[in-house]
Amino acid sequence: MVVTAALPDLDQLDSAALRALLMRQHEQHLDALFSQTQQIEHLKMVIEKLRRMIFGTKSEKVVIQLEQLELQLEELETTQAAAEAVHEDTAPVVEAKARPTRKPLPAHLRREVFTHHTEHDCCPDCGGALRNFGEDVSEQLEYIPESFKVIRHVRPKFTCTGCNRIVEAPAPERVIDRGLAGPGLLAHVLVSKFSDHLPLYRQSEIYARQGVEIERSTLAG
Repeated sequence: MVVTAALPDLDQLDSAALRALLMRQHEQHLDALFSQTQQIEHLKMVIEKLRRMIFGTKSEKVVIQLEQLELQLEELETTQAAAEAVHEDTAPVVEAKARPTRKPLPAHLRREVFTHHTEHDCCPDCGGALRNFGEDVSEQLEYIPESFKVIRHVRPKFTCTGCNRIVEAPAPERVIDRGLAGPGLLAHVLVSKFSDHLPLYRQSEIYARQGVEIERSTLAG
């Protein structure tokens, strides 16, 4: 049985004691995340071993065991993603760690281009004429029934000829900050998992057959 220490009376703590309490809570949360990460890595190793076994056997028992481990891994990754989201919201401000390199979206997917023009016809600072000098392009992966498409957001950039002010339309909002998934794709993933009871690893395999690689851990996040 896990014994949880009683929370001290916060009203009686000074700022130094509150900071110390916050750091202890932060360290405990990091320890829990590390333990989950170890479990996830262990399950991945076992699953990979079972997958290799399947190629040499037709044992239904091995297939069932593999499916159960896939589901267990999926739940752990989903729980870890939720815990990391809470950790990012409550953790002390530290230098942001480098994000892994994201693979480009497949070139064969149909693309729809939306150009977001700035609402200004002239420089909002000095009224000078605007000269186009480039554009920012970002892509978002969207899902329509039985197929994928890529929505490309193009935002032309202008610089004022009078004061060098850069004018550009604001970036369109996304359901997930910096995420590639559009609302249709997110809705499809959620309905498939919770209404159609289709595990995330199965969805990942289905998407891969269409040339779109979305890791199970990404879907869990």
